Amino acid sequence: MASTSSALTVSSSSTLFDGKAPRHSPPLSPQCVSLPLPNFHSQNRSWKTTAYNGKIARNVMAMATGEAPAEASSTEVPEIVKTLQETWDKVDDKYAVSSLVLVGVIALWGSIGLISAIDRLPLIPGVLEIVGIGYTGWFVYKNIVFKPDRENLIQKVKETYNEILGSN
Repeated sequence: MASTSSALTVSSSSTLFDGKAPRHSPPLSPQCVSLPLPNFHSQNRSWKTTAYNGKIARNVMAMATGEAPAEASSTEVPEIVKTLQETWDKVDDKYAVSSLVLVGVIALWGSIGLISAIDRLPLIPGVLEIVGIGYTGWFVYKNIVFKPDRENLIQKVKETYNEILGSN
């Protein structure tokens, strides 16, 4: 089969065996080749096998172009992965960091279990929700509603930030 065009379309269609009518495909161009699928009804098989094969048989259309397909495994890694690799390479005590990560995961898992257990108790979740709403209202009234209090809160947050990360 010789073709001077850079694109080749191959299509195949057959009657579906699950009781659905076949889909009508557009008329084939001179560059198309029709490939018939085997007729599963003519073979002597059980109805389960015929039904399974009927589900497999579908209209298939593939188009080949002159372009090379995209590679499945890209050599580029996301920026976050590069940053994590660089940070991991800078770590001196990898054993300690790995241990801390493991302890953190176990603590997270345990705290999720504890919260789940508390949530299943009949009266506790409602009481805790009311306490949380009350504390939020008190915090807003005490630190955010009035301008001098708001400025003091912002100053405390900045001081704590500089204390943790160092003076900038």
